[in-house]
Amino acid sequence: MKATEKPVDVVVAGHVCLDVIPRFRPASAGSLTEVMVPGKLVNVDEAAISTGGAVSNTGLAMIRLGARTLLMGKVGQDFFGTGVLAKFSEWGSNVASAMTVVPGENTSYSVVLAPPEIDRMFLHNPGANDTFCSRDINYGLVWQARLFHLGYPPLMRALYANEARELVAIYRRVKELDVTTSMDMTLPDPSSESGRLNWRAMLEDVLPLVDIAPFSAEEAMFMLDRQRFDQRKRQAGQGSPLEAYTPDDFLWIGRELLDLGAAIALVKCGERGILLLTAGAERIAAMGAACPKLPERWANRALWEEAFLVEKIVSATGAGDCTIAGFLVALLRGCDPEHSLRTASCVGAQNVKVLDAVSGVHTWEETQAMMRTWPKRRQITGAGWCYCDTLRLWRHESDAAAAHGRDTGRDFRQEGIVSL
Repeated sequence: MKATEKPVDVVVAGHVCLDVIPRFRPASAGSLTEVMVPGKLVNVDEAAISTGGAVSNTGLAMIRLGARTLLMGKVGQDFFGTGVLAKFSEWGSNVASAMTVVPGENTSYSVVLAPPEIDRMFLHNPGANDTFCSRDINYGLVWQARLFHLGYPPLMRALYANEARELVAIYRRVKELDVTTSMDMTLPDPSSESGRLNWRAMLEDVLPLVDIAPFSAEEAMFMLDRQRFDQRKRQAGQGSPLEAYTPDDFLWIGRELLDLGAAIALVKCGERGILLLTAGAERIAAMGAACPKLPERWANRALWEEAFLVEKIVSATGAGDCTIAGFLVALLRGCDPEHSLRTASCVGAQNVKVLDAVSGVHTWEETQAMMRTWPKRRQITGAGWCYCDTLRLWRHESDAAAAHGRDTGRDFRQEGIVSL
C-alpha cells in the first residue's frame, strides 16, 4: 500500500491511564515542599478527570490537529477502564477500536499534583501498562498507517524488562512494514526498578529502529549520562533542573540520539524551547511512509525554537506530549523543519494554559494563525547560535542551511500544505 493511499495517518501506542487532577487554589502556591507537608490539609477546588499517558495526550492532540489517529493501549475490564474507553469514544467511534481490554487486570491511574507555577508530581499506579507487550500491537492496523508513535516505555515493565527485548521487537516489526517510527520516553523514578536500568544500552539497541526521537532533555540526560544528570540536578538546587543545563548540554543530547541511530532528534527544553537536530539525507530518506518529500531539506539541520510566552502557566501536564503531537502532524502535512518546530512549540504552549492535558489544544488552522502573532522568549545565548530574522528562530553554525548561506524560510500560505 502506497503512503498516499493509507487510511490512517498515525497509530499512537503505549502508556494509557485515567488521570485525577485536583485544581489547586492560588493561595496554596509556593514550593512543593511548602504545599505537600505531612499532616497539612490543603484545600483544593474541583478535580479534572481525564485520560492520560502518551496514548491519550499525544493521540488526542493529534486528532484535534486533524490527523486520522488510532489509539492502541491496554486497560482492564474495570470501572477505570470503562471510563477510559468512554472518554476516547467522545473523539470518534473508531478511535479506540485498537485498544486491548483484559479481564482480571487493573486499569492504570494517576493522581496529578500540579500547583500553579510548580512542576507537576504524579502518584501513579501502572496497572495493565506493566503487561503491555508486542502481542498487544495490532500490526495489521499499524500497516495501514504512515506513522507509529509509542510513548513511555520506562513506565511499562514488559517493555523494559529483559534488556527491552519486547520494545525492540515491536519497533523491528513496525519497520518491516515500512512505517515511520517515533518513540517518546519519560523520566523514571531513579529509585525504581526502571530507574536503575542501563537505559543507554537499551537505546543503543532500539534507536536504530526509531526514526524520530522526541525526548525531553532531562529524561535523555538521565539515560545517556547519569553522572551529568545528577550534577545538573544538584546545581539547580530547589529550582527547575533544566535551568542548570547549558546550550551545549542540549546540543550534546541531540547529537548522541542521532549517533545512536535516530533520524530526527527533538530535544524538549521546557521554557527554554525546543532543539531540532537531524541526520544526513540518506537516513532521512529511509524513514518510511511518513518520510519528508524533500529529504535534503531536512538533512543535517540544527535549529532551536524559543518557547512561546505564556503569562500564566496553569499546568504542565501533557505539555511534552502535545509538543510532540504538533511536530508529528506538521511532518505528516509536509511542512519543513522550521515550520514543524514552530508548530510543536505553539501546541505545547497551548497546553500549559489549562489544567488537563488536551483541552487547550486548538485546531490546525487556529494554531497556524496563533503562531503568526504570539510573542516568544529570547533565551538562547550559547556559542555558535545566531538568530535568523527571516525564519524567526535560532540556527547553529553547523546547520546545513546556515553553513551554505541558504535561507529556507517560505510562506506556507502559498505552498499548499497537505490536508489530512
